[in-house]
Amino acid sequence: VFFCSSAYVPKTAAGHCKWAEVLKDLEQIKMSKDIDVSLYTANTDEDVKCQEPVIRCFFLEMEVILQECRIKNCSKTQDVRNVCKNGNAFASLENNKLNSTTSAKCKECEEYDEKNFTEFIQSFVKVIQKECK
Repeated sequence: VFFCSSAYVPKTAAGHCKWAEVLKDLEQIKMSKDIDVSLYTANTDEDVKCQEPVIRCFFLEMEVILQECRIKNCSKTQDVRNVCKNGNAFASLENNKLNSTTSAKCKECEEYDEKNFTEFIQSFVKVIQKECK
């Protein structure tokens, strides 16, 4: 039993970014030619205190992409679904941490400019990469 559990340790080590899977899926989605939506796109240089609401905004907008994919039967629907699933896991973990004084100073998702799908994904990747450093 000890051997089996110790074999699992490297995958959960501190060096592993919890967003690695999301980044992988975003790279796949980025190539999609059949997603054409405008999405609220948070600034990648937002105050570090606003990082959680920024990430939450990106995941909320991924739900919009998922709806679009379901309607149009996109080729990347499964990748989009994976990002949303990981986003829901993030939201349930982080909801408890987000205090009202921090979020009061941060923009609401709808306050950001709408950008096209390509710009949205590029910004999302930048924000997630920042989290992985």
